[in-house]
Amino acid sequence: MLTKLFALAAGAVLLSSVAWAHHAGSIYDRENPVTFEKTVTEFLFTNPRVQAVFETTTESGAMEIWKAGSAPPQRLYRAGWNTKTLQPGDAITVTCSPAKDGSKICSIRNLVGPGGEVLTQGPSRPLFSKLALKLARRGDCASAFAQS
Repeated sequence: MLTKLFALAAGAVLLSSVAWAHHAGSIYDRENPVTFEKTVTEFLFTNPRVQAVFETTTESGAMEIWKAGSAPPQRLYRAGWNTKTLQPGDAITVTCSPAKDGSKICSIRNLVGPGGEVLTQGPSRPLFSKLALKLARRGDCASAFAQS
């Protein structure tokens, strides 16, 4: 019985670290966004994150490939995106939060696509309903969670 309990606890710890790593936004420098006016080389409308890939040139003339990630495709589909929203060769302006470690990845904050169309991630969904927040502010947390 003790072995099964230990195995269950170890599995939970391992799985929680994977989930935390996948959803950690702390890898991005949100205080110093960068903006690129580039041409899309690849558009990946796949899980877990939609990505726009583009090339940049450094001051020394070297080519760098950047991957700008966004929300999951299901969320972007509801906001009007699809597999043909961006195509290789499309001119984009993307403002994103770069990786703190210098990796050539970033989290999209704003993307202007072909023809000046602003592509959004759709409306943000609140973590709690308005009723739950109202009850929580009154100190009635048990009711807030039961009714939300």
